[in-house]
Amino acid sequence: MPTITTASRGQLPADADAAIRELYSHHAKALHGYVQRFCPDQTSADDIVQETLIRAWRHLPQLTADDRPVQPWLFRVARNLLTDADRAARARPVIAAAEPAETARDDSGLDQILDRQLVADALQHLSPAHRAVLVETFYHDRALATVARHLGIPAGTARSRLHYALHALRKQIQEREAVAC
Repeated sequence: MPTITTASRGQLPADADAAIRELYSHHAKALHGYVQRFCPDQTSADDIVQETLIRAWRHLPQLTADDRPVQPWLFRVARNLLTDADRAARARPVIAAAEPAETARDDSGLDQILDRQLVADALQHLSPAHRAVLVETFYHDRALATVARHLGIPAGTARSRLHYALHALRKQIQEREAVAC
């Protein structure tokens, strides 16, 4: 296996660029083949190989200190980088793919605003007693028994008002949608 030549043992080669070029020419193909088996895509593999060679460049004095082969060190660094990348990928949340252009044009934010406006208008047409039960139950997220205590009415009355309020609200919304079409 080729080793890096140095001007004097244990010191940085006279030309560090030449030494890293030598490392690349002798080991990059094998290193890339090894890394590609564990990477999801070509770009990730290229990044791991690049980072491995950068670390080799930073450690040239240690790598050239004796006649030991360099390739096992490179593969070990690449393996450590692959492990780190895998751990980092598992720690990150999953990224959802971008929506196609057709759905991106559909402005769901606007739809939500319009829906809220429709419900708010329909609520205004309910009786105050029905509206109070609906608001307490759905907007304040309270249980029906809590709503009854809060409003000072029996639980059965609260349940009945909620039923009729939802029915009236549904009717109001359907009427408004029929007019809009």
